[in-house]
This record gives sequence, structure tokens and C-alpha cells, in this order.
Amino acid sequence: MDRLIGKKALVTGGGRGIGRAIALAFAGEGAEVAVLDLRPELAEKVAREIADLGARSFSVVANVSDEAAVKSAVAATEAALGQIDILVNNAGIDTTSRLVDMPTEMWDEMIRVNLRSVFLCTRAVLPGMLQRKWGRIINISSQLAHKGAAEMAHYAAAKAGVLGFTRSLAYEVARSGITVNAICPGPIDTELFRNIPEGWRENKLAELPIGRAGTVDEIAPTAVLLASDEGSYYLGASLNPNGGDVMI
Repeated sequence: MDRLIGKKALVTGGGRGIGRAIALAFAGEGAEVAVLDLRPELAEKVAREIADLGARSFSVVANVSDEAAVKSAVAATEAALGQIDILVNNAGIDTTSRLVDMPTEMWDEMIRVNLRSVFLCTRAVLPGMLQRKWGRIINISSQLAHKGAAEMAHYAAAKAGVLGFTRSLAYEVARSGITVNAICPGPIDTELFRNIPEGWRENKLAELPIGRAGTVDEIAPTAVLLASDEGSYYLGASLNPNGGDVMI
């Protein structure tokens, strides 16, 4: 339980769901963890949970699609923790719409929150990682980046963009001691998934070979692997804890 001792991590969207589970798992492995969320009460709550585990924690609030807010949040985190060794780009949204009915703003918001944010947060932390010649960047994508889904063209497009970004950046920074990888979860029992229309959720769960949604605790160990020295030979990879929805 000491695979991340001495490491400093920033987890976006860390106030709930998969982000919270990853933040707590990192703390359990000895990391100091900054929890970034749009809702201050959620970030603070998880930071307290981390402190209760005996790990140093920090909460920070930012809209990850806003360039100035991201720069400020990363600067505050670096001031509080000293540096950022591990970045988890987890913050995201999930909506459904037939493309013919989709407002342009729904498309634009999805790209801003689920793809632009990955670029902004990564660019902000990368200089320090390059200087220290070590870093772990973990991007939360989705199995729908591989498979697609009716009424989720905007979501699948954004998450596929995350994979293209992951692979391209991996080429750029690998020889600087930085790994860049993605996790592509399937349907996970989170507030985000439960807010999707019931009919869509039922149809998706019926497709799964495993026959159920996953839990956040079935995703967090993959992030720990990629963040640790044990994950040092993964590069530009897309790990797929998805209940068999996509088998690659």
C-alpha cells in the first residue's frame, strides 16, 4: 500500500464518482492528493476524507474548460503541494440527444468540458513534469470512444478526441520520463450515469456481457497501476475496464 509514496497528484472532477475513488485510492497508496472540482463542498469533503486516511490533501475549485481558471488552480496546487507528479483528467459531463435535435451549445459544451479541459489541464502541469523528467498523465475516456452510441455523438466524439490526444502526447514526452495513458470505463454506477435517461441506461446495461454497471472501485485500481512504477511500460495505452462492452 505504498506504491505512490512521495508523489503529488491532482485529480480533476475529484469530488464524486470515479474521480473521488481515484483520489482516495491514490491517498491509500501514500500520495498527497489535490482534489479539483467545480463544486467546492464536494472537493472539500473528499479532501477531508483523504486527510482522515493520514495523507496530505488540498481542495481547489475551477471550471476545467476555462483557461484562466485552470492556470490559477494548477498554480495554487503547486504552491500547496510543491509540485504535481500525477495528473488525472477525469472531470466530465454526460448528456444525450439525437444529432438532428442537438443544439449547437450542447455540442460545444461537451467538447469544452470533456476534451478542451484535458488539453488545458495537461498543458498547465506539463512544464514541471518536463523539468523533473518524470510524470504520469491519466486521461479518463470511455468505451464509447471505441464503440459509439446512438444519441451520444457529441460524447463519443469528445472521448475519441481524448484518445487521439493521449497517443499523440505520449509520443512527445515519453523520452522525458512521462507516461500518458487513458482509461476507458464502461457504464459505471455514478451520479453521472444515473442522470442519463432511464431507457438509454437500461438498453446499455442489457448489451453488457457482464450484465451490470461497474463500480467506481473497479476503475480506481487501473489508475493506481498507471500512476505507479508498475505502469511505467504503458504508453499511449487505452485500458478498458468496461464489463465486456468493448473487447480489444
